[in-house]
Amino acid sequence: MSTNSKARREAKRRSAAKVRPTAPAKPVEPHAQLRDQQGQLLAGIVRHEGEWVLGMGGQIAGSSTEAAQVFALIRRAGKMHEAQGTPVRLTWSDALKEAAEAEVAVRGLTFEQFESELQRTMAGQPARESSI
Repeated sequence: MSTNSKARREAKRRSAAKVRPTAPAKPVEPHAQLRDQQGQLLAGIVRHEGEWVLGMGGQIAGSSTEAAQVFALIRRAGKMHEAQGTPVRLTWSDALKEAAEAEVAVRGLTFEQFESELQRTMAGQPARESSI
């Protein structure tokens, strides 16, 4: 056995010790996309580790455990772009829509009623009492 082969074995052992297995990344599930006519992504919703995450303009705009809130916000962003003359296309997953509708149904509201309440709250107006 030559001294060179022993040196190579030692070098392989040292480099193998440096490579540490990493834990697999938690999956990110895409659920909604807001795109302009050129197909550029303006906003999106993903689900990551039990939270709905809203991204806008390449930045995380916020996150919530409530699907209804982030879904209403991305829809509002789409309406704001449309009002400024930028045609957009919003697509979403069935899972996001169903989760949002189920959350507001527990409150005795339709999703459209929830959106209206959120709009009033964001405008600084008091929310109306729901008739339950």
